[in-house]
Amino acid sequence: MTTNAPDISVVVPAYNEAGNAANLAREIASAMDGRDYEMIFVDDCSTDTTRAELVAAKSEMPTLRVIAHRHNAGQSRSVRTGILHARGKTIVTLDGDGQNPPADIPTLVDALTRADAPEDLKLVGGRRAKRQDSAWKKLASRVGNGVRKRLLNDDADDTGCGLKAFDRQAYLLLPFFDHQHRFLPALMKREGFRCEFRDVGHRPRGAGKSKYTNFGRLFASLADMIGMIWLNARARNPRGSDEV
Repeated sequence: MTTNAPDISVVVPAYNEAGNAANLAREIASAMDGRDYEMIFVDDCSTDTTRAELVAAKSEMPTLRVIAHRHNAGQSRSVRTGILHARGKTIVTLDGDGQNPPADIPTLVDALTRADAPEDLKLVGGRRAKRQDSAWKKLASRVGNGVRKRLLNDDADDTGCGLKAFDRQAYLLLPFFDHQHRFLPALMKREGFRCEFRDVGHRPRGAGKSKYTNFGRLFASLADMIGMIWLNARARNPRGSDEV
């Protein structure tokens, strides 16, 4: 790890991902080889060996940092904890289950930081081209994404994809709430920022099981959607400011 702040911080929330997390860290290290980066895994008070496996992996990967929650707080809080500890200007997030291939990270980072990028571009999100999930899960996600996109007008076809690259300072301007990670494009747009999307890969889970159920996600999303509609209705954007 460099002594100065790296350009990129890869943040990975992990809860009970024994058998996945350390291997994912190795894949991230391979994908980011030659770049100035750090990776931060946030263990959300796992009850398995996730934390021990990650701590053991630090000896082989000097760019790996492990942050441990004292109490379980959920995925959005884990992402936020990682970003608060991060030192890079550019943040990349991906899920700890390993279904987001780290090989796609450079695609999103390069799109966000390209020389001709619009000044207000602050997020480039992944769009899972070929999801490796059950038919029922894919259907539920398609319906949920369609409803959310229509109600919030966030231009995101797949906000459930955990692989995203975005500007750290822009993220810190956003209001935080539980499940915030599902609404980052809408929140960025609310703040006056631009978002773009790129196709990325997706693969089956290697070990463990999903922490969500379709019905559990549906009920949580409905409440969150109402909150987001409320937030959008009360947004006022000065479109920048100038010292005079």
